[in-house]
Amino acid sequence: MAWWKRRREQTTLIPNVEHKLACVVNTSLKMGKGKIAAQVGHLCMEVALGLVRNRPHLLQAWTRLGQAKVVLKALDSEEMNLLIDRAKEANLPTWSIRDAGRTQIPSGSMTVIGIGPAPVEQVDAVTSYLKLL
Repeated sequence: MAWWKRRREQTTLIPNVEHKLACVVNTSLKMGKGKIAAQVGHLCMEVALGLVRNRPHLLQAWTRLGQAKVVLKALDSEEMNLLIDRAKEANLPTWSIRDAGRTQIPSGSMTVIGIGPAPVEQVDAVTSYLKLL
């Protein structure tokens, strides 16, 4: 089958459901606003590139409805690891960013994690108790 026909068929399989990405910041690291913005930016790039390579249908569903994102606070890396475990149990995509250690924080520190993009209700089932940053 020609690639353009496959693409047309694949697009019809994407549900018209709002998707979002939860970006969860490790507040125990006491990062400055600029550092947080950079780390969330790294996460969003990692998510987009990962979806292009591995889950283009999910990327299309997310982008078609505006690439919704929310930035939330976690107390520390322990809470972030628990969130990753809960998200994986729910079969949600997970992502994590570890800092290179060139500026404010120690090398290898988990700065931000991503849960999703996935249908809003599924992401909220894991993250709804977290506060907005």
